[in-house]
Amino acid sequence: MRLKSSTISLCRKILYESLTTDAMVRFVRLVEPEYDLHERSGIPVNIPITNQMAAERIVTDILADDRFIDFVEVLVKIDAEGHMGRSYPIKGLGQIVKILAQDGFVLDRSTGQFFENTNERASPDWGRLHEGDERQTSILRLDVVDNSALVQRNRPECVDAAFAALRAIVTRAVVGRFGRVWSWEGDGALAAFMFGRKERSAVLAGMEILNELFFFNRARNPLDSPLRVRIAAHSGLVRYSDSLMELLKNDAVKDAIQMEASATPADTFSASSNLFLSIDRTIQDRFGPDRQSPVGDIRHYAVNLEKA
Repeated sequence: MRLKSSTISLCRKILYESLTTDAMVRFVRLVEPEYDLHERSGIPVNIPITNQMAAERIVTDILADDRFIDFVEVLVKIDAEGHMGRSYPIKGLGQIVKILAQDGFVLDRSTGQFFENTNERASPDWGRLHEGDERQTSILRLDVVDNSALVQRNRPECVDAAFAALRAIVTRAVVGRFGRVWSWEGDGALAAFMFGRKERSAVLAGMEILNELFFFNRARNPLDSPLRVRIAAHSGLVRYSDSLMELLKNDAVKDAIQMEASATPADTFSASSNLFLSIDRTIQDRFGPDRQSPVGDIRHYAVNLEKA
């Protein structure tokens, strides 16, 4: 990310006034484990590096490595909780948090992480990820049932209006829970949750989409028949890429797509068993019993399963 020179100077000042050189190196290694201050600065190991020199080099390097926000997250946590039993108050850190907020990144106090302000933008990488980053991810897959028949039977303007409404429903459900819609195909979507309570967020998003679509079909649908979908959610390790083709190579993504295509009836949301380990019992009770599928046990949710 790009920072104003005044912000860069402020970062350096905050570091060298609050931390020793050893502490700075220790904390930057929480972000970049192999970081070597002497190697990066070109200063021989037998020559001491002052706090001010260390701060200048470290800020330059984390900006060049695109790890600035990650480093600020570490500093926020250390300022609040200390490190290895010792307190490290970092004076002026709140100013950096405010500057990041002005640049569109808001600190979520519950997780200690910065997220894009979704009122301003919702990038596929959350403004945070790098090519090749691996994270535990909850994947949400949606497909429209009998899309070709809908297109053939209805006027183009009606089809466009219905699909625009569906996209809005999905986007609200996903982005409103720190998720991102990675792709929209002609009749389907692929979304992901990588931060916060991602398993819970994926499940609630899938439920919300079905519920909203239920009311849409009864009140606002311009088509000659209900707009029906299949939704599936699955969790697993995902290697991030800016390329959709590379994302589709991840096993967790493949499993979510297979769940939707082969184990999910129309008007139903399927969630794999690995999502339920961190989900409230009250939410679990809204789903049907375990069923076997090609990717393991799953449970189904449908609006008509809701109990009054």
